[in-house]
Amino acid sequence: MQLLPVAFPLQIRPFEAPDWPAVWELLEPVFRAGDTFPHDPAITEAQARASWLEQTQLVMVAAEAAGSLVGTYYIKPNTLCLGAHVANAGYVVAQRCRRQGMGTHLCQHSLQTARRLGYRAMQFNLVVSTNLAGISCWQTNGFHVVGILPGALRHKRLGDVDALVMFQTLTEEAPP
Repeated sequence: MQLLPVAFPLQIRPFEAPDWPAVWELLEPVFRAGDTFPHDPAITEAQARASWLEQTQLVMVAAEAAGSLVGTYYIKPNTLCLGAHVANAGYVVAQRCRRQGMGTHLCQHSLQTARRLGYRAMQFNLVVSTNLAGISCWQTNGFHVVGILPGALRHKRLGDVDALVMFQTLTEEAPP
């Protein structure tokens, strides 16, 4: 898979400890909004750090040519032991960079990375049904809706909304 170009020069690289303040700057407004991630909107920085960094296998950041971070994603096993060959990922893009192809670029990069790490599939467990841009991005990048979880997210503004389970096989063989 060839990565599609984005509207600006972008370097995707592994997270480094000095990146944390910039990553938190990306995560905080998204978590506080309470409309795309299941985290408590009152999450503390320490809790967010543990969730994004310590409970994942790999964290990547996307930096503009000038060096400022404009996106991040993580990869981790979707579940334990016998299901650990299926990856899970989460993505955040800076508000000012949305709708410019960065989500697609990060998704494609994460799929390549997941394959390199030996994952056979990727699953998103809780894609909020009102996150139309996210759903469109994931479908464009080969994910399929395999389930609907009625009222699974307590949306901060809309109340209980459905969530989608989305899945993509990463190998040529039959799905696991």
